[in-house]
Amino acid sequence: MTRHAETRVLPYSAQQMYDLVADVRSYPEFLPWTAGARIRSEEDRGDHREMLADLVVSFKLFRESFLSRVRLFPDDKRIETEYIEGPFKRMQSVWRFRDVPGGVEVSFFTDFEFRNKLLQRTAGLFFHQAMQTIVRAFEKRAAQLYGVPSTA
Repeated sequence: MTRHAETRVLPYSAQQMYDLVADVRSYPEFLPWTAGARIRSEEDRGDHREMLADLVVSFKLFRESFLSRVRLFPDDKRIETEYIEGPFKRMQSVWRFRDVPGGVEVSFFTDFEFRNKLLQRTAGLFFHQAMQTIVRAFEKRAAQLYGVPSTA
């Protein structure tokens, strides 16, 4: 079992960060190791929107596609991802965004396990660094989209 949790305060709004993470189609433009993204379906469920999304992850010789159910809760500023099919035994992640003085508190949690034991052991060696790299990629994307707020 491989887990990672991280909370950071960034100088943007909860709405801006929610919109950025919810834009799954754009992931290949800025997210490391993401070679492709495709939305299979999108449906309004009343209190949330639900997408079925394929992501293609590519790292050196490893290239895999996996299908996830992405639940977008705009009122709560929460995004939940649940694994459906691909190389994982299980995978889930949750993003939460909350306006705080000076910006937004971004909380990210993920928990996954590969089916392949060798791949799981290998992933465990660099997993936390990779998750930090991914979170930083979202931060850099926010600066590109929304600008870097001045401290003056």
